[in-house]
Amino acid sequence: MFKVMVRDNMSPVARKILEATGKIEVVVDNDKASSDPVALSEIIKDFHGIAVRSTTKITDQVLKSAKKLKVIGRAGVGVDNIDISAATKSGVVVMNAPGGNTVTTAEHAISLMLALARNIPQGTASLREGKWEKKKLSGVEITGKTLGIIGLGHIGRIVAERANGLKMKVVASDPFVSKEAAGSLDVELLSVDDLLACSDFITLHVPRLRETANMINKAAIKKMKPGVRIINASRGEIVNLDDLYDGLTSGHVAGAALDVFPVEPPDPSLSILKHPNVIFTPHLGASTGEAQDKVADMIARQIASFLIDDTITHAVNFPSVSREIMAQIRPHINLAEIMGSLIGQLVRKIHDITITYSGDVAAFDTRPLTHAVLKGLLSSYTDTPVNYVSAPTIADAKGITVKETVSREKGDFANLIKVRLDGHQEGFDEIWGTVFGKKYPRIVRIGKIYLDAIPEGSMIIIQNIDKPGVIGNIGTTLGQNGLNIGRFQLGRLEDQALCMVNIDTPADERVLEKIKSLPNILSARQVHLD
Repeated sequence: MFKVMVRDNMSPVARKILEATGKIEVVVDNDKASSDPVALSEIIKDFHGIAVRSTTKITDQVLKSAKKLKVIGRAGVGVDNIDISAATKSGVVVMNAPGGNTVTTAEHAISLMLALARNIPQGTASLREGKWEKKKLSGVEITGKTLGIIGLGHIGRIVAERANGLKMKVVASDPFVSKEAAGSLDVELLSVDDLLACSDFITLHVPRLRETANMINKAAIKKMKPGVRIINASRGEIVNLDDLYDGLTSGHVAGAALDVFPVEPPDPSLSILKHPNVIFTPHLGASTGEAQDKVADMIARQIASFLIDDTITHAVNFPSVSREIMAQIRPHINLAEIMGSLIGQLVRKIHDITITYSGDVAAFDTRPLTHAVLKGLLSSYTDTPVNYVSAPTIADAKGITVKETVSREKGDFANLIKVRLDGHQEGFDEIWGTVFGKKYPRIVRIGKIYLDAIPEGSMIIIQNIDKPGVIGNIGTTLGQNGLNIGRFQLGRLEDQALCMVNIDTPADERVLEKIKSLPNILSARQVHLD
Protein backbone atom coordinates (compact mmCIF):
# COMPACT_ATOMS: atom_id res chain seq x y z
CA MET A 1 0.00 0.00 0.00
CA PHE A 2 1.38 3.38 -1.06
CA LYS A 3 0.89 6.49 1.04
CA VAL A 4 0.24 9.93 -0.51
CA MET A 5 -0.20 13.32 1.17
CA VAL A 6 -2.57 15.83 -0.45
CA ARG A 7 -2.09 19.46 0.57
CA ASP A 8 -3.02 23.10 -0.06
CA ASN A 9 -6.82 22.71 -0.09
CA MET A 10 -6.67 20.74 -3.30
CA SER A 11 -9.97 19.74 -4.86
CA PRO A 12 -11.48 16.60 -3.23
CA VAL A 13 -11.34 15.06 -6.69
CA ALA A 14 -7.68 14.17 -6.07
CA ARG A 15 -8.41 12.14 -2.95
CA LYS A 16 -11.29 10.27 -4.59
CA ILE A 17 -9.17 9.26 -7.58
CA LEU A 18 -6.20 8.12 -5.50
CA GLU A 19 -8.30 6.12 -3.03
CA ALA A 20 -10.33 4.53 -5.84
CA THR A 21 -7.21 2.60 -6.90
CA GLY A 22 -7.44 0.52 -3.72
CA LYS A 23 -3.65 0.66 -3.50
CA ILE A 24 -3.07 4.15 -2.12
CA GLU A 25 -3.71 5.48 1.37
CA VAL A 26 -4.42 9.21 1.26
CA VAL A 27 -3.76 11.73 4.02
CA VAL A 28 -5.21 15.21 3.47
CA ASP A 29 -3.27 17.90 5.35
CA ASN A 30 -4.35 21.48 4.80
CA ASP A 31 -2.63 22.87 7.89
CA LYS A 32 -0.72 25.96 6.79
CA ALA A 33 1.73 25.48 9.65
CA SER A 34 2.94 22.20 8.17
CA SER A 35 3.58 23.90 4.83
CA ASP A 36 6.76 25.25 6.39
CA PRO A 37 9.73 23.10 5.26
CA VAL A 38 10.86 22.45 8.83
CA ALA A 39 7.44 21.21 9.90
CA LEU A 40 6.90 19.28 6.68
CA SER A 41 10.23 17.52 7.13
CA GLU A 42 8.93 15.97 10.34
CA ILE A 43 5.77 14.47 8.85
CA ILE A 44 6.76 13.43 5.32
CA LYS A 45 9.04 10.52 6.22
CA ASP A 46 6.57 7.71 5.55
CA PHE A 47 5.03 9.07 2.35
CA HIS A 48 5.66 7.76 -1.17
CA GLY A 49 3.99 10.72 -2.87
CA ILE A 50 2.84 14.27 -2.18
CA ALA A 51 0.39 16.42 -4.15
CA VAL A 52 0.63 20.19 -3.71
CA ARG A 53 -0.55 23.44 -5.20
CA SER A 54 1.51 26.62 -4.77
CA THR A 55 1.61 27.08 -0.99
CA THR A 56 3.67 24.12 0.19
CA LYS A 57 7.41 24.47 -0.33
CA ILE A 58 9.30 21.27 -1.21
CA THR A 59 12.90 22.16 -0.37
CA ASP A 60 16.14 20.23 -0.17
CA GLN A 61 15.58 19.97 3.59
CA VAL A 62 12.20 18.31 3.03
CA LEU A 63 13.60 15.92 0.44
CA LYS A 64 16.44 14.81 2.71
CA SER A 65 13.84 13.72 5.26
CA ALA A 66 11.58 12.04 2.71
CA LYS A 67 13.50 8.80 2.25
CA LYS A 68 10.48 6.94 0.82
CA LEU A 69 9.30 9.73 -1.46
CA LYS A 70 9.01 8.74 -5.12
CA VAL A 71 6.87 11.46 -6.69
CA ILE A 72 5.84 15.09 -6.19
CA GLY A 73 2.71 16.20 -8.03
CA ARG A 74 2.02 19.89 -8.62
CA ALA A 75 -1.65 20.54 -9.38
CA GLY A 76 -0.93 23.30 -11.87
CA VAL A 77 1.84 24.37 -14.22
CA GLY A 78 4.36 26.32 -12.14
CA VAL A 79 6.82 24.39 -10.01
CA ASP A 80 8.55 27.38 -8.42
CA ASN A 81 7.76 26.02 -4.96
CA ILE A 82 9.63 22.77 -5.63
CA ASP A 83 13.42 22.39 -5.61
CA ILE A 84 13.68 20.51 -8.91
CA SER A 85 17.44 20.04 -8.70
CA ALA A 86 17.28 18.56 -5.20
CA ALA A 87 14.38 16.32 -6.20
CA THR A 88 16.30 15.03 -9.20
CA LYS A 89 19.38 14.28 -7.09
CA SER A 90 17.13 12.43 -4.67
CA GLY A 91 15.59 10.45 -7.50
CA VAL A 92 12.12 11.92 -7.01
CA VAL A 93 9.94 12.46 -10.07
CA VAL A 94 8.36 15.92 -10.21
CA MET A 95 5.15 16.14 -12.22
CA ASN A 96 2.89 19.06 -13.06
CA ALA A 97 -0.52 19.35 -14.71
CA PRO A 98 -0.12 21.51 -17.81
CA GLY A 99 -3.27 22.36 -19.67
CA GLY A 100 -5.58 21.82 -16.74
CA ASN A 101 -5.78 25.54 -16.03
CA THR A 102 -4.79 26.85 -19.45
CA VAL A 103 -8.21 28.19 -20.45
CA THR A 104 -8.86 29.64 -16.99
CA THR A 105 -5.55 31.54 -16.93
CA ALA A 106 -6.02 32.84 -20.48
CA GLU A 107 -9.54 34.02 -19.65
CA HIS A 108 -8.20 35.78 -16.57
CA ALA A 109 -5.64 37.65 -18.67
CA ILE A 110 -8.41 38.77 -21.04
CA SER A 111 -10.54 39.79 -18.05
CA LEU A 112 -7.68 41.85 -16.63
CA MET A 113 -7.17 43.54 -20.00
CA LEU A 114 -10.86 44.51 -20.26
CA ALA A 115 -11.01 45.67 -16.66
CA LEU A 116 -7.84 47.69 -17.19
CA ALA A 117 -9.15 49.28 -20.40
CA ARG A 118 -12.39 50.43 -18.76
CA ASN A 119 -11.20 51.15 -15.19
CA ILE A 120 -13.75 48.74 -13.75
CA PRO A 121 -12.05 48.11 -10.38
CA GLN A 122 -11.45 51.85 -9.88
CA GLY A 123 -15.08 52.57 -10.75
CA THR A 124 -16.26 50.00 -8.21
CA ALA A 125 -14.04 51.47 -5.48
CA SER A 126 -15.15 55.02 -6.36
CA LEU A 127 -18.84 54.17 -6.08
CA ARG A 128 -18.26 52.40 -2.76
CA GLU A 129 -16.83 55.69 -1.52
CA GLY A 130 -20.00 57.55 -2.60
CA LYS A 131 -18.38 59.21 -5.62
CA TRP A 132 -19.54 59.53 -9.24
CA GLU A 133 -16.30 59.98 -11.25
CA LYS A 134 -17.63 59.29 -14.74
CA LYS A 135 -15.28 61.64 -16.57
CA LYS A 136 -12.19 60.77 -14.56
CA LEU A 137 -12.61 57.04 -15.17
CA SER A 138 -13.17 57.23 -18.91
CA GLY A 139 -11.43 54.29 -20.61
CA VAL A 140 -10.34 53.11 -24.06
CA GLU A 141 -11.81 50.73 -26.62
CA ILE A 142 -9.94 47.54 -27.40
CA THR A 143 -11.40 47.05 -30.89
CA GLY A 144 -8.67 47.79 -33.42
CA LYS A 145 -5.96 48.04 -30.75
CA THR A 146 -2.78 45.99 -30.98
CA LEU A 147 -2.27 43.29 -28.37
CA GLY A 148 1.30 42.10 -27.95
CA ILE A 149 1.64 38.60 -26.49
CA ILE A 150 5.06 37.73 -25.14
CA GLY A 151 5.09 33.93 -24.99
CA LEU A 152 2.90 32.09 -27.49
CA GLY A 153 2.60 28.82 -25.60
CA HIS A 154 -0.60 27.04 -24.55
CA ILE A 155 -1.97 30.02 -22.62
CA GLY A 156 -0.71 32.64 -25.06
CA ARG A 157 -2.41 30.86 -27.94
CA ILE A 158 -5.79 30.89 -26.22
CA VAL A 159 -5.34 34.58 -25.40
CA ALA A 160 -4.63 35.17 -29.09
CA GLU A 161 -7.80 33.33 -30.13
CA ARG A 162 -9.93 35.33 -27.70
CA ALA A 163 -8.29 38.63 -28.69
CA ASN A 164 -8.92 37.95 -32.39
CA GLY A 165 -12.57 37.41 -31.51
CA LEU A 166 -12.55 40.86 -29.87
CA LYS A 167 -11.36 42.36 -33.18
CA MET A 168 -7.89 43.26 -31.92
CA LYS A 169 -4.73 43.09 -34.00
CA VAL A 170 -2.59 40.39 -32.38
CA VAL A 171 1.19 40.23 -32.53
CA ALA A 172 3.45 37.94 -30.56
CA SER A 173 7.07 37.22 -29.73
CA ASP A 174 8.31 33.72 -28.98
CA PRO A 175 11.69 32.28 -30.09
CA PHE A 176 10.26 28.75 -30.07
CA VAL A 177 7.36 29.40 -32.43
CA SER A 178 7.66 29.61 -36.20
CA LYS A 179 6.06 32.33 -38.30
CA GLU A 180 3.94 29.66 -39.97
CA ALA A 181 2.61 28.41 -36.63
CA ALA A 182 1.84 31.95 -35.51
CA GLY A 183 0.22 32.72 -38.84
CA SER A 184 -2.14 29.78 -38.43
CA LEU A 185 -3.49 31.61 -35.35
CA ASP A 186 -3.82 34.86 -37.30
CA VAL A 187 -0.93 36.24 -35.25
CA GLU A 188 2.03 38.22 -36.60
CA LEU A 189 5.35 37.09 -35.14
CA LEU A 190 7.73 39.93 -34.21
CA SER A 191 10.92 40.47 -32.30
CA VAL A 192 10.47 41.56 -28.69
CA ASP A 193 11.64 45.09 -29.49
CA ASP A 194 9.23 45.47 -32.41
CA LEU A 195 6.39 44.13 -30.28
CA LEU A 196 7.15 46.59 -27.49
CA ALA A 197 7.18 49.49 -29.94
CA CYS A 198 3.81 48.80 -31.59
CA SER A 199 1.58 47.31 -28.88
CA ASP A 200 -1.22 49.16 -27.12
CA PHE A 201 -1.60 46.29 -24.65
CA ILE A 202 1.12 43.81 -23.68
CA THR A 203 0.32 40.53 -21.93
CA LEU A 204 3.00 38.23 -20.55
CA HIS A 205 2.83 34.45 -20.76
CA VAL A 206 6.38 33.20 -20.27
CA PRO A 207 7.89 30.83 -17.68
CA ARG A 208 10.29 32.05 -15.03
CA LEU A 209 13.71 31.48 -16.54
CA ARG A 210 17.05 33.20 -16.26
CA GLU A 211 16.31 34.84 -19.61
CA THR A 212 12.84 36.05 -18.64
CA ALA A 213 13.44 37.25 -15.08
CA ASN A 214 13.19 41.05 -14.91
CA MET A 215 12.55 41.27 -18.66
CA ILE A 216 10.02 44.10 -18.20
CA ASN A 217 12.40 46.67 -16.79
CA LYS A 218 13.31 50.30 -17.33
CA ALA A 219 15.00 49.64 -20.66
CA ALA A 220 12.08 47.57 -21.98
CA ILE A 221 9.52 50.14 -20.85
CA LYS A 222 11.46 52.88 -22.63
CA LYS A 223 10.99 50.95 -25.91
CA MET A 224 7.22 50.70 -25.43
CA LYS A 225 4.62 52.81 -27.11
CA PRO A 226 3.51 55.77 -24.92
CA GLY A 227 0.22 54.97 -23.22
CA VAL A 228 0.87 51.22 -23.18
CA ARG A 229 -1.02 48.99 -20.76
CA ILE A 230 0.72 45.89 -19.29
CA ILE A 231 -0.89 42.67 -18.04
CA ASN A 232 1.04 40.03 -16.12
CA ALA A 233 -0.64 36.74 -15.23
CA SER A 234 2.47 34.58 -15.69
CA ARG A 235 5.26 34.90 -13.11
CA GLY A 236 5.89 37.78 -10.73
CA GLU A 237 9.63 37.84 -11.38
CA ILE A 238 9.07 38.81 -15.03
CA VAL A 239 8.26 42.44 -14.15
CA ASN A 240 10.50 44.81 -12.22
CA LEU A 241 7.91 46.50 -10.02
CA ASP A 242 10.06 49.54 -9.22
CA ASP A 243 10.67 50.24 -12.90
CA LEU A 244 6.99 49.69 -13.67
CA TYR A 245 6.04 52.17 -10.94
CA ASP A 246 8.39 54.77 -12.44
CA GLY A 247 6.85 54.18 -15.88
CA LEU A 248 3.37 54.67 -14.47
CA THR A 249 4.35 57.78 -12.54
CA SER A 250 5.89 59.36 -15.63
CA GLY A 251 2.77 58.59 -17.64
CA HIS A 252 4.64 56.52 -20.23
CA VAL A 253 2.69 53.49 -19.02
CA ALA A 254 -1.04 54.23 -18.86
CA GLY A 255 -1.92 51.30 -16.65
CA ALA A 256 -1.05 47.82 -15.50
CA ALA A 257 -2.86 44.71 -14.28
CA LEU A 258 -0.97 42.29 -12.03
CA ASP A 259 -2.11 38.85 -10.91
CA VAL A 260 1.34 37.71 -9.73
CA PHE A 261 4.17 39.15 -7.66
CA PRO A 262 7.85 38.32 -7.03
CA VAL A 263 6.96 37.53 -3.42
CA GLU A 264 3.46 36.35 -2.58
CA PRO A 265 1.65 37.75 -0.78
CA PRO A 266 3.38 41.08 -1.54
CA ASP A 267 4.59 43.50 1.09
CA PRO A 268 1.66 45.92 1.72
CA SER A 269 4.12 48.81 1.72
CA LEU A 270 5.03 48.36 -1.96
CA SER A 271 4.59 51.61 -3.84
CA ILE A 272 3.01 49.85 -6.82
CA LEU A 273 0.08 48.76 -4.64
CA LYS A 274 -0.89 52.38 -4.06
CA HIS A 275 -0.78 53.54 -7.68
CA PRO A 276 -4.30 54.41 -8.93
CA ASN A 277 -3.66 53.15 -12.47
CA VAL A 278 -2.83 49.60 -11.45
CA ILE A 279 -5.35 46.85 -10.76
CA PHE A 280 -4.57 43.64 -8.90
CA THR A 281 -5.79 40.13 -8.20
CA PRO A 282 -4.21 37.73 -5.68
CA HIS A 283 -2.88 35.12 -8.12
CA LEU A 284 -6.34 34.14 -9.35
CA GLY A 285 -5.28 33.07 -12.85
CA ALA A 286 -5.99 29.40 -12.21
CA SER A 287 -8.56 29.91 -9.48
CA THR A 288 -11.83 28.65 -10.85
CA GLY A 289 -13.67 25.60 -9.61
CA GLU A 290 -13.47 24.00 -13.04
CA ALA A 291 -9.71 24.50 -13.31
CA GLN A 292 -9.00 23.24 -9.79
CA ASP A 293 -11.02 20.10 -10.44
CA LYS A 294 -9.16 19.55 -13.72
CA VAL A 295 -5.65 19.90 -12.30
CA ALA A 296 -6.52 17.82 -9.23
CA ASP A 297 -7.91 15.10 -11.50
CA MET A 298 -4.83 15.23 -13.74
CA ILE A 299 -2.21 15.14 -11.00
CA ALA A 300 -3.98 12.41 -9.02
CA ARG A 301 -4.17 10.15 -12.06
CA GLN A 302 -0.52 10.85 -12.88
CA ILE A 303 0.64 10.04 -9.34
CA ALA A 304 -1.43 6.84 -9.26
CA SER A 305 -0.12 5.72 -12.66
CA PHE A 306 3.45 6.29 -11.60
CA LEU A 307 3.23 4.55 -8.23
CA ILE A 308 1.22 1.59 -9.48
CA ASP A 309 2.30 1.19 -13.13
CA ASP A 310 5.63 3.08 -13.34
CA THR A 311 4.05 5.32 -15.99
CA ILE A 312 5.54 8.81 -16.08
CA THR A 313 3.42 11.65 -17.48
CA HIS A 314 4.17 15.38 -17.58
CA ALA A 315 7.35 15.02 -15.52
CA VAL A 316 9.56 18.09 -15.45
CA ASN A 317 12.73 16.15 -14.55
CA PHE A 318 12.27 12.92 -16.52
CA PRO A 319 11.07 12.05 -20.03
CA SER A 320 7.33 11.44 -19.97
CA VAL A 321 6.20 7.99 -21.10
CA SER A 322 2.54 7.13 -21.64
CA ARG A 323 1.11 3.83 -20.44
CA GLU A 324 0.82 2.57 -24.03
CA ILE A 325 4.40 3.45 -24.90
CA MET A 326 5.66 2.11 -21.58
CA ALA A 327 4.10 -1.27 -22.36
CA GLN A 328 6.09 -1.37 -25.61
CA ILE A 329 9.33 0.05 -24.27
CA ARG A 330 9.46 -1.70 -20.88
CA PRO A 331 11.43 -4.76 -22.15
CA HIS A 332 13.99 -2.41 -23.71
CA ILE A 333 14.26 -0.39 -20.49
CA ASN A 334 14.89 -3.59 -18.53
CA LEU A 335 17.49 -4.69 -21.07
CA ALA A 336 19.21 -1.28 -21.05
CA GLU A 337 19.51 -1.34 -17.26
CA ILE A 338 20.89 -4.89 -17.32
CA MET A 339 23.44 -3.90 -19.96
CA GLY A 340 24.61 -0.92 -17.90
CA SER A 341 24.91 -3.10 -14.81
CA LEU A 342 26.73 -5.86 -16.68
CA ILE A 343 29.38 -3.67 -18.23
CA GLY A 344 29.78 -1.71 -15.01
CA GLN A 345 30.43 -4.88 -13.01
CA LEU A 346 32.85 -6.19 -15.62
CA VAL A 347 34.97 -3.05 -15.98
CA ARG A 348 34.69 -1.35 -12.56
CA LYS A 349 36.06 1.95 -13.86
CA ILE A 350 34.49 5.28 -14.78
CA HIS A 351 34.42 5.97 -18.53
CA ASP A 352 32.57 8.23 -20.91
CA ILE A 353 30.01 6.15 -22.75
CA THR A 354 28.36 6.09 -26.17
CA ILE A 355 24.93 4.49 -26.52
CA THR A 356 23.63 3.57 -29.95
CA TYR A 357 20.02 2.65 -30.70
CA SER A 358 19.11 1.08 -34.02
CA GLY A 359 16.15 -0.62 -35.64
CA ASP A 360 12.68 -0.62 -34.09
CA VAL A 361 13.84 0.67 -30.70
CA ALA A 362 15.07 3.87 -32.35
CA ALA A 363 11.45 4.81 -33.08
CA PHE A 364 10.86 5.46 -29.37
CA ASP A 365 11.98 8.40 -27.27
CA THR A 366 15.31 6.87 -26.25
CA ARG A 367 15.94 9.12 -23.26
CA PRO A 368 14.33 6.72 -20.75
CA LEU A 369 16.57 3.98 -22.14
CA THR A 370 19.66 6.10 -21.59
CA HIS A 371 18.51 6.80 -18.02
CA ALA A 372 18.17 3.04 -17.56
CA VAL A 373 21.68 2.33 -18.86
CA LEU A 374 23.07 4.91 -16.45
CA LYS A 375 21.06 3.53 -13.54
CA GLY A 376 22.47 0.06 -14.12
CA LEU A 377 26.00 1.33 -14.68
CA LEU A 378 26.13 3.64 -11.67
CA SER A 379 24.46 1.17 -9.33
CA SER A 380 27.42 -1.12 -9.88
CA TYR A 381 29.79 1.60 -8.64
CA THR A 382 28.05 2.64 -5.44
CA ASP A 383 25.84 1.45 -2.60
CA THR A 384 24.00 4.79 -2.71
CA PRO A 385 20.53 4.29 -4.23
CA VAL A 386 20.39 5.27 -7.90
CA ASN A 387 17.16 5.43 -9.88
CA TYR A 388 16.06 6.49 -13.34
CA VAL A 389 15.60 10.11 -12.29
CA SER A 390 18.84 10.63 -10.36
CA ALA A 391 21.12 8.65 -12.69
CA PRO A 392 21.98 11.45 -15.20
CA THR A 393 22.72 13.91 -12.37
CA ILE A 394 25.01 11.41 -10.64
CA ALA A 395 26.74 10.61 -13.94
CA ASP A 396 27.34 14.30 -14.54
CA ALA A 397 28.74 14.71 -11.02
CA LYS A 398 31.16 11.87 -11.72
CA GLY A 399 32.28 13.54 -14.94
CA ILE A 400 30.78 10.90 -17.23
CA THR A 401 29.94 12.22 -20.69
CA VAL A 402 27.10 10.41 -22.40
CA LYS A 403 26.66 10.38 -26.17
CA GLU A 404 23.64 9.00 -28.00
CA THR A 405 23.25 7.98 -31.63
CA VAL A 406 20.04 6.75 -33.24
CA SER A 407 19.49 4.91 -36.51
CA ARG A 408 16.26 3.42 -37.88
CA GLU A 409 18.24 1.05 -40.10
CA LYS A 410 18.10 -2.63 -39.20
CA GLY A 411 21.12 -4.88 -39.45
CA ASP A 412 21.12 -8.47 -38.23
CA PHE A 413 18.66 -7.57 -35.46
CA ALA A 414 15.23 -5.94 -35.55
CA ASN A 415 16.28 -3.79 -32.60
CA LEU A 416 19.66 -3.28 -31.03
CA ILE A 417 21.19 -1.33 -28.15
CA LYS A 418 24.96 -0.86 -28.04
CA VAL A 419 26.81 0.50 -25.02
CA ARG A 420 30.46 1.38 -25.56
CA LEU A 421 32.97 2.59 -22.97
CA ASP A 422 34.93 5.32 -24.74
CA GLY A 423 38.68 4.99 -24.37
CA HIS A 424 38.56 1.59 -22.69
CA GLN A 425 41.34 -0.55 -24.17
CA GLU A 426 40.61 -3.96 -22.65
CA GLY A 427 38.32 -6.73 -23.86
CA PHE A 428 35.02 -5.64 -22.33
CA ASP A 429 34.85 -2.29 -24.09
CA GLU A 430 31.30 -2.68 -25.37
CA ILE A 431 28.14 -4.73 -25.04
CA TRP A 432 25.26 -5.27 -27.45
CA GLY A 433 21.75 -6.29 -26.49
CA THR A 434 18.46 -6.98 -28.20
CA VAL A 435 14.91 -8.03 -27.36
CA PHE A 436 13.58 -11.16 -29.06
CA GLY A 437 9.86 -11.66 -29.55
CA LYS A 438 9.15 -8.22 -28.02
CA LYS A 439 9.92 -9.43 -24.48
CA TYR A 440 12.97 -11.71 -24.25
CA PRO A 441 16.27 -9.88 -23.48
CA ARG A 442 19.48 -11.19 -24.99
CA ILE A 443 23.13 -10.20 -24.87
CA VAL A 444 24.43 -10.74 -28.38
CA ARG A 445 27.94 -9.34 -28.20
CA ILE A 446 30.57 -8.54 -25.56
CA GLY A 447 33.73 -6.89 -26.79
CA LYS A 448 34.21 -8.30 -30.29
CA ILE A 449 32.71 -11.72 -29.61
CA TYR A 450 29.15 -12.58 -30.65
CA LEU A 451 27.01 -14.97 -28.61
CA ASP A 452 23.41 -15.47 -27.50
CA ALA A 453 23.10 -15.14 -23.71
CA ILE A 454 20.13 -14.66 -21.38
CA PRO A 455 21.21 -12.03 -18.83
CA GLU A 456 19.69 -12.91 -15.46
CA GLY A 457 20.63 -13.91 -11.94
CA SER A 458 24.22 -14.79 -11.06
CA MET A 459 26.55 -15.28 -14.02
CA ILE A 460 30.23 -16.06 -14.42
CA ILE A 461 31.85 -14.38 -17.44
CA ILE A 462 34.93 -16.30 -18.59
CA GLN A 463 37.50 -15.40 -21.23
CA ASN A 464 39.63 -18.29 -22.43
CA ILE A 465 41.91 -19.64 -25.15
CA ASP A 466 39.75 -21.64 -27.52
CA LYS A 467 41.11 -25.15 -26.92
CA PRO A 468 39.50 -28.52 -26.13
CA GLY A 469 38.66 -29.33 -22.53
CA VAL A 470 37.90 -25.81 -21.29
CA ILE A 471 34.12 -26.25 -21.05
CA GLY A 472 34.49 -29.62 -19.35
CA ASN A 473 36.93 -28.24 -16.79
CA ILE A 474 34.60 -25.36 -15.98
CA GLY A 475 31.61 -27.67 -15.55
CA THR A 476 33.55 -30.08 -13.37
CA THR A 477 34.85 -27.30 -11.13
CA LEU A 478 31.40 -25.80 -10.62
CA GLY A 479 29.88 -29.23 -9.95
CA GLN A 480 32.55 -30.15 -7.43
CA ASN A 481 31.69 -26.98 -5.52
CA GLY A 482 27.96 -27.59 -5.47
CA LEU A 483 27.04 -25.05 -8.16
CA ASN A 484 24.41 -26.03 -10.71
CA ILE A 485 24.66 -24.62 -14.24
CA GLY A 486 21.39 -23.15 -15.52
CA ARG A 487 22.70 -22.17 -18.96
CA PHE A 488 26.05 -22.12 -20.72
CA GLN A 489 26.50 -19.75 -23.67
CA LEU A 490 29.67 -19.69 -25.73
CA GLY A 491 31.03 -17.30 -28.34
CA ARG A 492 34.29 -17.59 -30.28
CA LEU A 493 36.55 -15.31 -32.30
CA GLU A 494 39.75 -16.66 -33.82
CA ASP A 495 41.74 -18.32 -31.00
CA GLN A 496 39.73 -16.87 -28.10
CA ALA A 497 36.33 -17.66 -26.62
CA LEU A 498 33.89 -16.12 -24.18
CA CYS A 499 31.62 -18.10 -21.86
CA MET A 500 28.60 -16.70 -20.03
CA VAL A 501 27.49 -19.21 -17.43
CA ASN A 502 24.20 -18.83 -15.55
CA ILE A 503 24.45 -20.48 -12.12
CA ASP A 504 21.58 -21.18 -9.74
CA THR A 505 23.39 -19.77 -6.70
CA PRO A 506 26.23 -17.25 -6.44
CA ALA A 507 29.82 -18.51 -6.42
CA ASP A 508 32.22 -17.44 -3.70
CA GLU A 509 35.66 -16.02 -4.38
CA ARG A 510 37.30 -19.40 -3.75
CA VAL A 511 35.42 -20.96 -6.66
CA LEU A 512 36.32 -18.07 -8.96
CA GLU A 513 40.00 -18.50 -8.09
CA LYS A 514 39.76 -22.19 -8.94
CA ILE A 515 38.28 -21.36 -12.34
CA LYS A 516 40.98 -18.78 -13.00
CA SER A 517 43.64 -21.40 -12.27
CA LEU A 518 42.30 -23.82 -14.87
CA PRO A 519 44.30 -24.33 -18.11
CA ASN A 520 43.68 -21.79 -20.90
CA ILE A 521 41.55 -19.46 -18.72
CA LEU A 522 42.33 -15.76 -19.24
CA SER A 523 39.84 -14.22 -16.80
CA ALA A 524 36.76 -15.10 -14.75
CA ARG A 525 34.40 -12.57 -13.22
CA GLN A 526 31.04 -12.94 -11.54
CA VAL A 527 28.15 -10.54 -12.08
CA HIS A 528 24.75 -10.36 -10.41
CA LEU A 529 21.77 -9.28 -12.47
CA ASP A 530 18.25 -8.84 -11.06
